[in-house]
Amino acid sequence: MTTLNGLPAHILLVHAIVVLLPLAALLLVLCALWPAARRKLAGPNVLLSLIVVVLVPITTDAGEWLEQRVASTPLVRDHVALGDTALFVAIPVAVLALVVWWRHREASVAHRAITQGSGEPDQAQADIAPADSPQGKSRFVPRRTFLAPASAVVTVVVTVLSVLAAGAAIYDIYRIGDSGAQATWQGQISSAPVPGEPGR
Repeated sequence: MTTLNGLPAHILLVHAIVVLLPLAALLLVLCALWPAARRKLAGPNVLLSLIVVVLVPITTDAGEWLEQRVASTPLVRDHVALGDTALFVAIPVAVLALVVWWRHREASVAHRAITQGSGEPDQAQADIAPADSPQGKSRFVPRRTFLAPASAVVTVVVTVLSVLAAGAAIYDIYRIGDSGAQATWQGQISSAPVPGEPGR
């Protein structure tokens, strides 16, 4: 993708990255730290984070196309180099968003199974009954989990990694955006009003 409506696609797509990647990073931290937010936002944030991962290379490719059509300056080269780092911070945010959502899903499934099984009057007998017996049919058989949703240690590790990944993503996007603004506007604005302009 090179142009949109006659304008370089990069200058339009970059607005999506500047907004959506920090938003996904902040939602990641919110979901990692706050169970109530996790229940409602973890799933949507996985989709948002994956959209960002798809948009980043499209945006950087459009930026490289634009680079070849503007004057090559140190500021432009710095911006292009920094832009190439965006994918390296977007991917960890998406991976951790998926981990947070999957652990929440596994914990929710296990909780529902335990809650439903605890109401059985002969639970102790069902636990030792064959699976095809009348008592065994009501037995709670724990599902296999992959990301240790009940482990406090894993939860702490995932939370710390989420905060670090989110902080790195927000800082990196700030640096990329600042370098792009410097490359575009440095030396382009007069310190005094332009003479002859109406209302000046």
